[in-house]
Amino acid sequence: MNLRRKREIKKITEELKTSLERLEEIRDEEEEYRENMPENLHGSERYENSEEASLNIEDAFLELESALESLEHITEDI
Repeated sequence: MNLRRKREIKKITEELKTSLERLEEIRDEEEEYRENMPENLHGSERYENSEEASLNIEDAFLELESALESLEHITEDI
C-alpha cells in the first residue's frame, strides 16, 4: 500500500479513536442513568430499553475496537 493511502488510514484511525472515546462516555452515561433509576422502575420497559441500549453500544464498541486494531496494523510502519 502506498504512503498516501496509509496516511489516510492513519487519519481514519485517529477519528475512530475519538469516536470510541465518545461512545464509551455515552455508554457510561446510560449505565449511570439506569443505576440511578428508582427501584420501582427496575424491570420496567424504560429500564429494559436502557439495558438493551447499553448492550448494543457495548457490542458496537467492541466491533469498532476490532476494526481499529486491524487498521492500525496497516499503518504500523509510518
